Amino acid sequence: MKVLIIYDSQFGNTEKIAQAIAKNIPSAKLLQISKTNLEDLNNVTLLIVGSPTQGGRATVPLQQFLDQIPAGKLTKVKVAVFDTRFGEKNVNFVLKIIIKTFNYAAPKIAEILEDKGGNLIVPPEGFIVTNKEGPLANNELERAMVWAKKLQK
Repeated sequence: MKVLIIYDSQFGNTEKIAQAIAKNIPSAKLLQISKTNLEDLNNVTLLIVGSPTQGGRATVPLQQFLDQIPAGKLTKVKVAVFDTRFGEKNVNFVLKIIIKTFNYAAPKIAEILEDKGGNLIVPPEGFIVTNKEGPLANNELERAMVWAKKLQK
């Protein structure tokens, strides 16, 4: 099984989650979006994509990469998606309204990957950061490791 994990990270939190996932999938290749090209998708059987949530979306570089994937390129490819985000419980009223309005990056990434032919194998997952620049909330790295194991079934 050829596994590729593509991620972007602004403050290092999404990168930590991607690394935790990669450690639990022995054959996984981990690529930061700036070092990724469309050829990396060739012969992939499982594609995992992660991004911080910025304004309810993935980062601009990740969005641009996803837009370049040709229609049908991910046919027969299993896909899984994660993001890093604020937890709704720990934010003020205004930020709660923003979250409810714009949502998170992972569901939007999942929709794009499915439109390109990908087969979403688990619901999009969100990992919690405590502030804009982090750190990750307690136990999020452990939760990422558990999530990674689900992807191999």
